[in-house]
This record gives sequence, C-alpha cells and structure tokens, in this order.
Amino acid sequence: MVGVVETIRLVGAALGAVGGALIALEFFQQPSYVDYSPEFDSYEVQMNPQELTEHTWLGRAGGLLISVGFTLLFVAELV
Repeated sequence: MVGVVETIRLVGAALGAVGGALIALEFFQQPSYVDYSPEFDSYEVQMNPQELTEHTWLGRAGGLLISVGFTLLFVAELV
C-alpha cells in the first residue's frame, strides 16, 4: 500500500512540475496583439477585442496539469 501512495504522490508532483513549466513558457510568449519591427527596432500594439488572445493552449494545459497534480497529491494523503 505504501508503494501505491508513493507512486501517486510522485506522479502528482511530476504532473505539477510539467504544468508549472508550461505556464512559465506561457509567460515568455509574445502577445498576439504586439508586433515587432526589426527594421525600426520598435514595437507596435494593435488591440482588436475580437482577435485578442490572452492565453494559449500551452497555458491552459499547464493549469490543467497543475490541478491534476494537486488532486493526486491530495488523494495520496487520503489513501
């Protein structure tokens, strides 16, 4: 029984770590409404509310993995 609990705990921690890494990658992405022009070395912001994307699937998957990781850690404490 101890082996099962440790396995659940390790899987939960691993999923949480992968999810955290995905969210960290999400923070370093250039937003969809910012355009960089290397010719003029300047940024241009064009915000159109219909086309605005704040989060990508990378961040959503990371959040899901973190929540599953925390759930597995909680289940491991109950078992």
